[in-house]
Amino acid sequence: MSKKVKTGFVCDQCGADYPRWGGQCTSCGEWNTIKEVRLGGVERSPRASGYAGSRSEVKLLSDVNLSQAERIFSGISEFDRVLGGGIVCGSVVLIGGAPGAGKSTLLLQAIANIAARGVSVLYVSGEESLQQIAERAHRLKLPADKIMMLAETSVQQICDVLDEIKPQILVIDSIQVMHTQDTESAPGSVSQVRESASYLTQYAKKHGVSIFMVGHVTKDQSLAGPMTLSHIVDTQVMLGSTDDSRFRVLRADKNRFGSVGELGFFAMDSSGLKEVKNPSAMFLNRPDKPSSGSVVTVLWEGTRPLLVEIQALVTDCQYGNPRRLAVGFDQNRLAMLLAVLSRHGGIVTATDEIYANVVGGIKVTETSSDLAIVVGVVSSLRDKIIPHDTFFFGEIGLSGEIRPVANGHARLNDAAKHGFKKAVIPKANVPKKAIEGLKIHGVSTLSEALELLKEM
Repeated sequence: MSKKVKTGFVCDQCGADYPRWGGQCTSCGEWNTIKEVRLGGVERSPRASGYAGSRSEVKLLSDVNLSQAERIFSGISEFDRVLGGGIVCGSVVLIGGAPGAGKSTLLLQAIANIAARGVSVLYVSGEESLQQIAERAHRLKLPADKIMMLAETSVQQICDVLDEIKPQILVIDSIQVMHTQDTESAPGSVSQVRESASYLTQYAKKHGVSIFMVGHVTKDQSLAGPMTLSHIVDTQVMLGSTDDSRFRVLRADKNRFGSVGELGFFAMDSSGLKEVKNPSAMFLNRPDKPSSGSVVTVLWEGTRPLLVEIQALVTDCQYGNPRRLAVGFDQNRLAMLLAVLSRHGGIVTATDEIYANVVGGIKVTETSSDLAIVVGVVSSLRDKIIPHDTFFFGEIGLSGEIRPVANGHARLNDAAKHGFKKAVIPKANVPKKAIEGLKIHGVSTLSEALELLKEM
């Protein structure tokens, strides 16, 4: 083989490529971050030249097997839900979160359940010692006699072990400490993270191993490492906490095998992460004495409805410029809804300060909460209490119309199961068949909704 070494220069911070060395990266502005890396052409082992397999075959698209991908169930229904119904064989999942969120705990619980059913699993730790992981498993009372462990940070060495024991599930904790021998930069750098993740992903696709990679986050809660890391993996999920530190929310930001935006809910205690079977009850822990500005709406998260409380506060302006603050949804959306309320509802709030919040730390990404937000603002402005057994949902257009939302019937059924008696929804979402115990009011314009609010 050729002995000639081909090199290039890559920024450790942003991954920008350069033909020669420079003191400052022109892409991110950092100094002394451009490092020389080997690009290929040097004599190396078969393992070092790629993921060590036979050359891929060219196939016609019509010849590709369309059978559904086999899935492995973890025994944790909320975890499987976020993944799209289970772990797809040969998939690569990146799970990120802040330190202490419970990433390692969740994965350890999942693979313990999987290993107990006879599926071979390997947990590779690059940060914690094997004794620390064993102590955690003992504290969580997990069956640890079938979980194989390995303390290693070299992806080439890991893949050599995989060839020997051939596990079905592999956990990498974490991808930021892994390194490949073909890249000379330090572990954790942009180039090392990118190359290590790419190397492991190619191995997973070639050998059908399902890989979970633990990822760190930066101070702004975004995933650490290059943006290409999100493109390399099949699924990216983030584990975070709600306003109540006891609860954790697992959200799918990218999923090639399921719904994006799917949520899984867990409660953290001394025995690990426990599934929350009824997340709506978790977010509807309302005080016995109702107050103005509090409204319940039904969101659609992934494949299920979720009841949440929206609070609004309207107060006199203390300074010259009235504030508009939204927590949990787009602040520009709040400004637009206030403009529609002024134009088509006849309620002017230009001189008032308005604060709106989604209780529980949930981020609202859909428009079905528009009607509830406006009702909450009017409720606080008029100091009118909304009955506890009433909920609202519907999108508000710029001309004041109330537009229908998707999965309206499922939202109504879920609210009825939680004891709600009255619903104010878009007229187009009113079901043809009545729902037992639920009185439904269909409205087509904002003015109709405000008139109905006066009668409550």
